[in-house]
Amino acid sequence: MSLKVGLVATVAMLPLAFALAWFLARAKVPGKILIEAIVYLPLVVPPVVTGWMLLLAFAPSGPLGALSNHVLFKWTGAAIAAGVMALPLMVRAMRLSIEAVDRRLEGAARTLGAGRWRVFRTITLPLSLPGVLAGTVLGFARSLGEFGATITFVSNVPGQTRTLPLAIYAALQRPDGDAIALRLAALSVLIALAALIASELLARRMRAGMIHGV
Repeated sequence: MSLKVGLVATVAMLPLAFALAWFLARAKVPGKILIEAIVYLPLVVPPVVTGWMLLLAFAPSGPLGALSNHVLFKWTGAAIAAGVMALPLMVRAMRLSIEAVDRRLEGAARTLGAGRWRVFRTITLPLSLPGVLAGTVLGFARSLGEFGATITFVSNVPGQTRTLPLAIYAALQRPDGDAIALRLAALSVLIALAALIASELLARRMRAGMIHGV
């Protein structure tokens, strides 16, 4: 359940995270600082608040109430909560990577006749790809560890919304649950470590490939 929720949350948020990162890195519009604050808000408010806001939005009387039967007390709702909590980390890593791209390279390509799409596809995206990858894996790892927003938004339903953190919480409520909680905690740590190590190895290989290509 945790892997399914984490993968769906990460894949669903990836296009939005990249678009927001691109906007925050490159756009020059009034009020951008407010948009930036809203994007990063889940990092600083209690996760319970984020879960409660999602509950209000997807409640039958809320603005997204038409989707309540497909979201509330279901794994899809857990994926939404995990994705919302992971989004700021993904955006931040991708934004820093996009900002690190040398704009002079893009300008040189434009003077040689390359269009915007070709410049993006052949210069901007490849150079920012390590950050995109790092943000994606960070988002996945954050999704695996999401607890507060999930339990507030879709509760702790076995077989539907009970991911690893919720299963650990449920085990700790039992007098004999310490051993189960320990095994689940060790499993969550191993999965998160594997994801982070894989991200770093892939990022190093991509950076090495770019250097050799140059």
